[in-house]
Amino acid sequence: MQKSFQRLIVVSLLMGTLILGACDSPKRPPSDSSTSTPTSASTPAPVSNTNQFPGLPRLNGKATVLMTVRGNKQIAIELDGNNAPITAGNFVDLVQKGFYNGLNFHRVVRQPQPFVVQGGDPRGNGTGGYVPAGSSTERRIPLEIKPKGAAAPVYGQTITDMPELQHKRGTIAMARSQSPDSASSQFYFTLADIAFLDGNYAVFGEIVTGLDIIDTIQQGDKITSAKVTQGIENLKK
Repeated sequence: MQKSFQRLIVVSLLMGTLILGACDSPKRPPSDSSTSTPTSASTPAPVSNTNQFPGLPRLNGKATVLMTVRGNKQIAIELDGNNAPITAGNFVDLVQKGFYNGLNFHRVVRQPQPFVVQGGDPRGNGTGGYVPAGSSTERRIPLEIKPKGAAAPVYGQTITDMPELQHKRGTIAMARSQSPDSASSQFYFTLADIAFLDGNYAVFGEIVTGLDIIDTIQQGDKITSAKVTQGIENLKK
């Protein structure tokens, strides 16, 4: 009973800091603190295609990315454009551009329990994102979560239904601020099953080889390189 109560306290602390993008607490969930502007709630509206988001890359199908970290250790990640076309497309596009090469993992949380390894910020401190050449503003993507069994994802809002892609150990998802549509380039790997994040953050793939490597990543470690090894033909811009 006491153990269950302690776990409830830990989960409550994590949930309580869910939207604190700029907070320095090690217990806060994945966030991109480049913005803290809330958005008003709206009724979830599944869509049948991604054409309502012109200018954003999308992945029609699957792709594989090989990420090299800690010198020469390799992680193969399968990106799921069938269930998260915009989120996966955004990531594959950034990989293809070489955006992640040399960036560090600025946040690693293993205590009080295994949580996440987070990276993808060009500033290296959790406040940055991808700014296209010739632009002064970040490219941001809508929160994209597909309910289990649904025909299409829900955009721009968290959901309470079970999502198709869940936060299992070794999944990859996008970090964001308290604004649903604020994800840009920051991503995280889950170090354990983290069910309470399901429906709140956009999972878009999973590690298929090298899962043990994420357990060795330390804060400050760099992404040596990331490249698309399969499925680049599925990326549409």
